[in-house]
Amino acid sequence: MIIKTVNLVKEYQISKEKSLRVLNGINVEINEGEVVAIVGPSGAGKSTLLHLIGTLDKPTSGEISIDGENVFKLSGNELAHFRNTKIGFIFQFHHLLPEFTALENVCIAAMISGGSMKSVEQKAKLLLEEVGLADRLHHKPSELSGGEAQRVAIARALINSPKVVLADEPTGNLDTHNSDDIMEIMFDLRKKYQKTFVIVTHNEKFAAMTDRTLKMVDGNMVP
Repeated sequence: MIIKTVNLVKEYQISKEKSLRVLNGINVEINEGEVVAIVGPSGAGKSTLLHLIGTLDKPTSGEISIDGENVFKLSGNELAHFRNTKIGFIFQFHHLLPEFTALENVCIAAMISGGSMKSVEQKAKLLLEEVGLADRLHHKPSELSGGEAQRVAIARALINSPKVVLADEPTGNLDTHNSDDIMEIMFDLRKKYQKTFVIVTHNEKFAAMTDRTLKMVDGNMVP
């Protein structure tokens, strides 16, 4: 087991008197190497759960363990290091830095971890080649299509060899053709690198391809 959540609750304080509960005691176990889809209507708590697993936000109560580490018992610096080395992120809107090339965008995440520029660049080039962008290394995001930009984001998510890759609607901003390409790339990379993927998606075709689907409604996991 690579991910485990125990009685995960998330509330947001709206005012002094009122709070909004988004997650109601979520218990999830995900095995290493699985591709798991989280589905459900808008507002069900899917992205909130993904952000908590990714340590981008803290739960109101409950625990999250990733690769045997109770993540919210780590100090601030320890948690930042854990996030950067153990978790890769892919977002609906790729969030590439516009002033940097595809290659530079992928390298930056690894340089933060202190890797040597030569080895980082070699790995980044390899990953970009694997997602079909060997001829687009030096193009900036404005010179890439939406599908190409998302491929760069996938390469960036893998540059630090994370244990877990979290994807929030990775095909949500793409047409059918590019969505199919992104799905194929992610499954090919799972097979090659044995990564665990947790994917929030409204794409029924994508969800049907995964190893397992978790459904959320109103902050709860449902059968």
